[in-house]
Amino acid sequence: MNGNFVSKYIDLHAHLDGSITVEILKKLAEIQQLELPVATDDELEKLITVSENCQSLNEFLQCFELPGKYMQTEIGIREAVKLVLANMAAGGVVYAEIRFAPQLHTFRGLTQEEVIQAALAGLKEASIPANLILCCMRGDDNAAQNKETVELAKKYLVADGGVVAVDLAGAEALFPNEGFRELLQAAHEAGIPLTIHSGEAGGPENVESAIEMGALRVGHGVRIAGNDRIMQLVKEKGITLEMAPTSNRQTKTVVDMKAEYPLKQFLQYGLKVTINTDDMAVEGTTLADEFRYIEREFGITPEEEKRMLGNAVAAAFTSEARKEELRKVLAL
Repeated sequence: MNGNFVSKYIDLHAHLDGSITVEILKKLAEIQQLELPVATDDELEKLITVSENCQSLNEFLQCFELPGKYMQTEIGIREAVKLVLANMAAGGVVYAEIRFAPQLHTFRGLTQEEVIQAALAGLKEASIPANLILCCMRGDDNAAQNKETVELAKKYLVADGGVVAVDLAGAEALFPNEGFRELLQAAHEAGIPLTIHSGEAGGPENVESAIEMGALRVGHGVRIAGNDRIMQLVKEKGITLEMAPTSNRQTKTVVDMKAEYPLKQFLQYGLKVTINTDDMAVEGTTLADEFRYIEREFGITPEEEKRMLGNAVAAAFTSEARKEELRKVLAL
């Protein structure tokens, strides 16, 4: 590998439950004295890592079921946050934002607030600086839980070292952004930074509505490719795109990566692109792997990588002091 390429990274889009590797899952089972459903690492890998012939985002999302069962207690959540960040640090990540939906960790009696407090405890023990993004979930029967998530985000919001933003995650094609306008605008008006999964399984109009609702960043956004009006809107508003190549390949968001993945197009258009893992354990990837992949597949240069890291620092939901520190660490 040419020494000019980057070896330190920032991950702005990483889901906690999608980052639970076999090693982490085994530790979570051990500390909580819980059984694992299968005996070998290979069998566990099959349950939590997507197969190469994955057909859709919905199939991809099935891999999240098992890790979720081991994050229903305070110790399970705290250790998960700590272990995922240690794993990222070992792979060259110097700052990360971990996102999760507190409502998905309440199945064994914890309240959403207790879930958040447990995640904050894990953050305090982390080996790298990191922050938390709270996800509201797309659905038609959880409006009360989503409202509570936003209220708790407002209560726990800090500039750095805790809860820094709200996201909307889940089945975008089934539940477009429009159904959550009131919820997200309330979050925006309360001063909570927003990043919204848009333009992944849904069309470019979801990216437009995310911007209208106050999103500063968009998760994925690949479906705006070729839509000059919305690409221009993203550029004018300075919206940062949290792109995740392996995720988009595996979920079939983009079928032919070589021909259709818009990374180069977005860079040339002047959009603020960042590269992220999304779900490193489900995908069997790391952020270093993602950067090597874009070098290999799209001829991304060291200069373009530096630019994308600069975009990540600028768009991070953190303090100016932390951003200055990261620019030094990354030699930007």
